Amino acid sequence: QVQVVESGGGLVQAGGSLRLSCAVSGSIFRSNAMVWYRQAPGKQRELVASITSGGSTNYADSVKGRFTISRDNAKDTVYLQMNSLKPEDTAVYSCNAHIRRPTINHDIEYWGQGTQVTVSS
Repeated sequence: QVQVVESGGGLVQAGGSLRLSCAVSGSIFRSNAMVWYRQAPGKQRELVASITSGGSTNYADSVKGRFTISRDNAKDTVYLQMNSLKPEDTAVYSCNAHIRRPTINHDIEYWGQGTQVTVSS
């Protein structure tokens, strides 16, 4: 089995910072692309940031310059450093992991349970 567990959410004032973590564990060969999504009440889920196994990153325009995605391949963990937070960043943030499992020759996507980020004005 594979587990994807996010942590680090919480309540912060506008202008503040939070660091989210997403740890993958279980029967995996390696973790490939890792993606952070978010969904605010009444809105569609949107991609926030992604990172490949080689470290290439991609960001939504709304978070460029404020958020930084990084990863520790030895720990199969991805991080999302969020600075200069705004009330519109309030959402449930979920981690999507593209995992290569032993004896399976393609990636399988796994999701975490999500972590709430609330930014007060």
